[in-house]
Amino acid sequence: MIFIIVFLVCGFILLIFKNKKYLHMLQQNLYNENNRYLSWLSKNLKYFLDVDVIILLLAIIAYFAGIYSSVILLIMSLLALYGAFVWNRRIKKDQNKKPLVVTPRVKRLIVTTSILFLIIIVIMFVTTSIKTRWLMILIFTIMMYLDSILIVISNIINRPVEGLVTLHYRRMAVNKLRNINGLKVIGITGSYGKTSSKNILADILNVKYNTFPSPKNLNTPKGLMTAINNQLDKFCEIFIAEMGAYKRGEVKELCDFVHPKYGILTRIGTAHLMTFGSQENIQKGKFELIESLPSDGFGVLNGDDPLQVNYKLKNKVKIIWIGIDNKDVDVRAENIKCDNKGTTFDCVFKGDEKKYKFNTKLLGNHNVYNILAGIAFGREFGISIEDLQSAVSSVRAVEHRLELKRLGNFYQIDDAYNSNPIGAESALKVLNMMPGVKVVVTPGMIELGDKEDEYNKEFGKQISKVADYVVLVGEKKTKPIYEGLLEKGFDKDKIMVLNDVRESYKFVSDLANTNEVYALFENDLPDTFNE
Repeated sequence: MIFIIVFLVCGFILLIFKNKKYLHMLQQNLYNENNRYLSWLSKNLKYFLDVDVIILLLAIIAYFAGIYSSVILLIMSLLALYGAFVWNRRIKKDQNKKPLVVTPRVKRLIVTTSILFLIIIVIMFVTTSIKTRWLMILIFTIMMYLDSILIVISNIINRPVEGLVTLHYRRMAVNKLRNINGLKVIGITGSYGKTSSKNILADILNVKYNTFPSPKNLNTPKGLMTAINNQLDKFCEIFIAEMGAYKRGEVKELCDFVHPKYGILTRIGTAHLMTFGSQENIQKGKFELIESLPSDGFGVLNGDDPLQVNYKLKNKVKIIWIGIDNKDVDVRAENIKCDNKGTTFDCVFKGDEKKYKFNTKLLGNHNVYNILAGIAFGREFGISIEDLQSAVSSVRAVEHRLELKRLGNFYQIDDAYNSNPIGAESALKVLNMMPGVKVVVTPGMIELGDKEDEYNKEFGKQISKVADYVVLVGEKKTKPIYEGLLEKGFDKDKIMVLNDVRESYKFVSDLANTNEVYALFENDLPDTFNE
C-alpha cells in the first residue's frame, strides 16, 4: 500500500504542472467557447507524447498481465516525478505574456477535477481486491494521461453551476443599470477598432459628461457584468459598452442585456471569419447592434465601408454617416495630414459650409474615423465645436493600437493588438509616413478561416513596398508572409525569422545604433499560438 501512496503523490505532483498549463489554455480560449480549446488541443498533439505515455503503458501491462508489482509502481512514481520536472521546465520556458488568473471559476474547475480523481482513490483504498485496486490505478493513470480532456469534462459538469453564477451577476447588473436615472447607454461593435473607438469616444464625451467605458477589452456578457457590478457608479451619465462576438446572435444577446439607445459600428471585415462562417454572417452579426436600437436613439455608421452602405436596415432608427472618401455623409474629414507628432484634419458637417480644424496625437485614418464618430456623438449631445476641438487634441493614445513611443534608441509603432487585413494595411500607411529606416515586426494575422494564408501572403506583398527590414515571429505561421515578400522581390537577407518577439528588440536596437529607426510591431499573438 505504501508504494501506491508514493505513486499517487508523485502523480499529483505531475498533475499540478499539467493542470497549470491546460487551465491556462482553457482560460485563454474562453473556457472552450465555440470549441476554441479543443481546436488548440488538436493543433498541439505533442503534449500527448510525454513521459506519462510510458506510465500509462506500464499500468496497462501490469493490469492485463496480472503483474501487481511494487517495483512497477516505483518505476511509475519516478517517471511521474521526471514528467513533473519536464513540465515545470516547459512552463518556465514558455514565459507567457498573460499568466493564468486563478479566478473563482478556475478554483471550481480544480475542485471538480480533484473530486473525479478522489472517487477513484477512495475506491482504490476501500476495495480488498488487488485486481480491482490495480484497475483503479490504471484508471487513475488514464485520467492523468488525459488530463487535458478531463478538464473539458469538468468544465461541462460545472456548466449548471456557472449558469447560476452568471444569472446571479446578470440580475445584479440589470438592476444596477435600471437604478441609474437618465443613464445613456452606447453600444460599440465592429470587426475591429472597437476598443479604440470606445476609448476615444469616452475621452471626447468626458468634456461635458461623466462617462464610463467598459474597461480594456471586456466585451463579453461576463465582461460587461463585471464592469457594471464592480465599476459603474450611480453618478455615471453615459455608459459605453464594447460588444465583441465570435458568431451571429452574440451582439444581440449583449443588446438584450444592456439595452443601448445609441450605437457605433466601426468597420466590418474578416476578423473571426473562422467562427462566423461567412462574410455575410459577420455583416448581419454586427448590424444586430444597430437593429436593436430604439426609434428615439441613433446609430453612427461608416460611409466608406461598402458592407455598411449596402446593408438594408430592418428598423427605422436615425443614422448619422461619417466618412473620409464618401462626400455624401453627415460628418466628414478632409485635408488629413499625418506625421510622427500626430494627425490634423478639417471636419465638415453636412449643411455647414464652414470647415473646423482638429488635431490629435493619434496616428492613422482609422483613428480619424473613430474621432469622427466621437464628434458626431458630441454634436448630438450638445457639446460645442470649441470643446470638441479641445477634447480631440487631448485624446490619449490607446495602448497597443498604433501607439507611437520612444523605446530605447528607436521609435516603436505599437500595433500589437488583434491585427486584421484592413488594420494592418492602415498601419503600413502610417509607417510609410515616417522618416528613416522602416522595420516591420509581425507574427502574422490569425482567425481568418480558410483565407488566412491568402491574407497573410497579401500582407507580405504590402510590407515589401514599405519596409527596409522585416522580422517574422514564428516560422510556420509567417510562411505565407515570407512567400509574399519574396514574390515581390524583397531582399531575402533583410528578412529575419525568429521564434520569440523579444529577440526582435535587440535586432531593431542594433539597427538604430547608426540610423533613425521606426519599427512597426504588428500583432502579438496570444500564448495559445506559441510555436
